[in-house]
Amino acid sequence: MAETRTTKGSDVAQGVSLRLPRAGAGRAAIRRRTLHADVAERLRDMIVQGALAQGDRVDEKGLCAALGISRTPLREALKVLASEGLVELLPNRGARVTELTATGVAALFEVAAGLERMAAELAAERAGERDLAELRRLQESMERHHAARRRAEYFRVNQRIHDTIIALSGNDVLQDTHAALMTNIRRARYQANATQERWDGSMREHRELLHALEARDGAKAGLLLRDHVLRTGEAVLAVMQGPAADETRTET
Repeated sequence: MAETRTTKGSDVAQGVSLRLPRAGAGRAAIRRRTLHADVAERLRDMIVQGALAQGDRVDEKGLCAALGISRTPLREALKVLASEGLVELLPNRGARVTELTATGVAALFEVAAGLERMAAELAAERAGERDLAELRRLQESMERHHAARRRAEYFRVNQRIHDTIIALSGNDVLQDTHAALMTNIRRARYQANATQERWDGSMREHRELLHALEARDGAKAGLLLRDHVLRTGEAVLAVMQGPAADETRTET
């Protein structure tokens, strides 16, 4: 039953009661907030995977139809993506997917390399045995996807490994700073045409990294992960600045 209360004021003084919402009455608003977050996640993946291409205008009508939503949660989601630098809001003209530049990508990977080096150093010290076992499980899963040339599945597991190491740092500031960079870094990685040689090299680097973490050698793990991220950045930049490779697109 709704709670009532009276307070002093012109209306209430005449006997009008103010009714507070019943428990659960705000659930629709909570669902709306959840919906726009879900839509933002869906659009984020579409941008990362190139389904929404760089420089393209966002087709609001088409997306609403495809996702089965109204304009309101879509526009709320676009505001979130604008804050992440993934789209640009155009006054009275909707939104456009931002374009990655070589200078911007180089800067992103430089910062990410430093952050991930620190994360690996801390993770080697702070990770529990179960944490290391989970990293081993993810590594084995990634190896299987690599062997089968399942790019999308490989990409997801690869990202989970990087995210897990960041989380195992136990440093909230590091995690928040890294998260702010990651969508555009994922976008650059996914859209790069890395050579098969680079993909194979990336797998070797991940194996060495896992061995260093399991040995609790933080200094070695940090250097390995820093160098791995920098090499990935170099591969991305080579694609951005030169002719596309003929190889199958692979995440490094």
